[in-house]
Amino acid sequence: MRPQTSSRLTLEEHQDLGREIRSAHARLRELCHLVLTVYGPNNQAAFTFVKVTEDMDRLSQDLQSQAAEDLPGFPTSGFYR
Repeated sequence: MRPQTSSRLTLEEHQDLGREIRSAHARLRELCHLVLTVYGPNNQAAFTFVKVTEDMDRLSQDLQSQAAEDLPGFPTSGFYR
């Protein structure tokens, strides 16, 4: 991990990043569903898609927590989810 820095994203940057993350996450879920439907859950590619989708969930949670830390007192609950 990198050492912590004092730089923080602005409100606008969190909003923009949140839109991008939500869009990417939605597309990833669509692709995951497609691969699972075509190949089934026991396929390696399908398994990897599921794991990547879970990791994207975790990334969204982490970014949501970071937004709350970067913007104390501001309602940030919908930025990344």
